[in-house]
Amino acid sequence: MGVALDQKKWEHVARRAIPQGRLLRAWPLAGGVSAQVTALEIALPDGAVIKAVVRQHGGVDLARNPEIAADEFHLLQTLHAAGLPVPAPYHLDRSGEILSTPYLVLEYVEGQTVFEPDNLDGYLGQLAAVLAAIHRVTVPDRASFPPHLGSGFGACPATPDHSLDEGRVREALEAAWPLQTLNDEVLLHGDFWPGNVLWQDGRIAAVIDWEDVRWGDPLADVGNARLEILWAFGPEAMRCFTKAYGEIATTVDFAHLAYWDLCAALRPAGKLAGWRLGEAREHEMRDKHKWFVEQALM
Repeated sequence: MGVALDQKKWEHVARRAIPQGRLLRAWPLAGGVSAQVTALEIALPDGAVIKAVVRQHGGVDLARNPEIAADEFHLLQTLHAAGLPVPAPYHLDRSGEILSTPYLVLEYVEGQTVFEPDNLDGYLGQLAAVLAAIHRVTVPDRASFPPHLGSGFGACPATPDHSLDEGRVREALEAAWPLQTLNDEVLLHGDFWPGNVLWQDGRIAAVIDWEDVRWGDPLADVGNARLEILWAFGPEAMRCFTKAYGEIATTVDFAHLAYWDLCAALRPAGKLAGWRLGEAREHEMRDKHKWFVEQALM
């Protein structure tokens, strides 16, 4: 009976999102960390079949922002209209009548994450270009969303992660804040890294997972991407990405890049050990993180 009830639930979701459609099947998608993600296959009256994705944000994100589903939906509308490679938003439901929490229905983008590209330079160039394009987007009614990034670091936890030199990083950031404003605030993805980019046939198909979007210095996104690219591909790839971004975003002042690198270095603090990376991979990432911090503190 549980399966039948679930099928009925997803039929209602599909009908609200695509009123003329008929649900063929629904299945969970693996890999969601901050949200529950379900795929739908829907038949249209003309015989065509489309796929959609249902995103339900988790409790942590809802507690931080009860309007996160609506904010993400309206943001995706703006980004899609601006020609950015993002999933098209189909439907927003905050009623609680079908699912217990607000949810989005989005286009299912055919693609996959890539961590072994055939052409690394071209891959990094595309990452840099799409990030620069995100930073150029104009969002109407900016005051309504999203929040401001601010300093880029929060309060120090009761027990800093000494294994990642968290105390030293925080001391450096606190000593440098407030920063002189050198760059205009832009729309930040907030978690831009290769795992949030889908590829198809050697091209970027979509940038996904927009729940961490903020306003702030473009270097906040650049710093986060630099650490992730260092982890995935090494220091030369990190430099190549940075150079490619700078050649596109020519008005961005890089004087405070070290500061935003240190902000990025705080993100895994207290979490890295729980990522279940395997002993060898975790050791490698810790070594690269140490190098990343040292080059920022020079």
